Amino acid sequence: MTQPGTGAASRRWTLTTATRAVSDIAPGSTIALTGSGGGILEPDTVLKALEECFLATGSPRELTIVHALGIGDRVSRGTNHLAHKGMVTRVIGGHWTWSPTMIDLVRNDEIEAYAWPGGAISQLLREIGARRPGLITATGLDTFVDPRHGGGKFTASATEDLVELLTLDGREYLRYKPFSVDVAIVRGDSIDPSGNVTCSGEAAQLDALAVAQAAKASGGRVIVQVKNLLDRPIDPRLVHIPAVLVDDVVHAPAQWQTYAGEFDPELSGDAANSGFGATNHDPIRMLIARRAAAEVRDGDVLNVGFGVSALVVDALAEQDRLDDITLAIEQGLIDGIPVSGDLFGAARGPKVVHSSTTQFDLFSGGMLDVSCLGMAEVDSTGAVNVSKIGGGIVGPGGFIDISQNSPRAVFCGTFTARGLDVEIVGGELVIRREGSVPKFVDRVDQVTYSGALAVREGREAVYVTERAVFVLTRDGLELAEIAPGIDIDRDILPHMGFRPIIKNPRLMDAGLFAPVAVHI
Repeated sequence: MTQPGTGAASRRWTLTTATRAVSDIAPGSTIALTGSGGGILEPDTVLKALEECFLATGSPRELTIVHALGIGDRVSRGTNHLAHKGMVTRVIGGHWTWSPTMIDLVRNDEIEAYAWPGGAISQLLREIGARRPGLITATGLDTFVDPRHGGGKFTASATEDLVELLTLDGREYLRYKPFSVDVAIVRGDSIDPSGNVTCSGEAAQLDALAVAQAAKASGGRVIVQVKNLLDRPIDPRLVHIPAVLVDDVVHAPAQWQTYAGEFDPELSGDAANSGFGATNHDPIRMLIARRAAAEVRDGDVLNVGFGVSALVVDALAEQDRLDDITLAIEQGLIDGIPVSGDLFGAARGPKVVHSSTTQFDLFSGGMLDVSCLGMAEVDSTGAVNVSKIGGGIVGPGGFIDISQNSPRAVFCGTFTARGLDVEIVGGELVIRREGSVPKFVDRVDQVTYSGALAVREGREAVYVTERAVFVLTRDGLELAEIAPGIDIDRDILPHMGFRPIIKNPRLMDAGLFAPVAVHI
């Protein structure tokens, strides 16, 4: 006899194929997904089956898709599977660049597109899972997500107001409205005979639990893709999705940990990180990263973003400072060495792996001391745009959740873009060719970070480029430092859409321009 609650006699879940799992998804369903780009916890086998079902039968169609972080490989996987006209009606997404085919639908106004902070989406799914009246938070105020500035809408067909402004006890908040989730599609590493799921072999847990909770609380269905079917119970401390939430299980034995490889024990935290190895970073990008690293203080909890800002970790490592700080990235990882490029969101040898929902709660609660992030546009008020570039949708990802909840924000990037050619000669910066796209503009195309709100709340912001450093003041952006060899009237002002405050800018530290960087 099977002991109650331990085996097949109490099994609630069904082992099925991906095709069968998606075949009865009804038209008009709302589907919530987990995943974080590059294949991190992405249930791609199920998403591919969903695409094949639509192409073969024309159903399910008119779907609403919800995802907190970017999902895909920038080509054909992830949410790219769902980017067919008629298949999807609405998408609420945190980050979009992993899915260029979905971006094409946005560009042609063929879907209702909403871009929200990734943390807010993840936290809203948790609130839906608890049957609470939405997510009430200050995150997103005075940005393009604020209903006074667009409510996160990206297409003309996105007309429904899904975010509202509230005043509680004299303070402003945003309420992200709840909705029903009909289907959750999530992923884990393994499932045991009782139906408990673990992500212990994955690179992250992300918001898989919150996504599953949202569907269950809505009376919906939870589809879980796993690599391993275990014949033994999972350690109860390692259960990340309990069996009571699981309905359909798709066994995907060919599932890889990421699109880059089948399994790497460093990414799952089963092995310590092996260090940086040989690096050959662009010297100008490293110059920016080293200057940004000077804003990081011993004892800080630091978050780094994508691109140049991710190199701040390299700069801290070459200065032997990593042991003096704590690294935290939004995918739910603390410490270890964050991975850049297509596996951004993973870390080698993390010391903590918990849910991204929990991580965003910690960010909202004041865990961060400083964040080093990218910048596509900056204006005279200190506003930063990273969510709408060249008129196209990118989405904020975790940028708003992080920057708005950091007492100190350091924005990193080159002074201009597209074609910029700069080098260091004899300890001075020499501009061989100016970039054709200015980054410091009269008015940003979209506000992803509000400098005005930061000033009102007493938060600090620094803007680091290869030739100049600016700081946010109550009167606007002030030029604080210039690189050796740079002339303000020749190399800075003609390439700005506004005139910054100029008092007495000092030279950037000479050590930044030495052949070997020094600790500044």
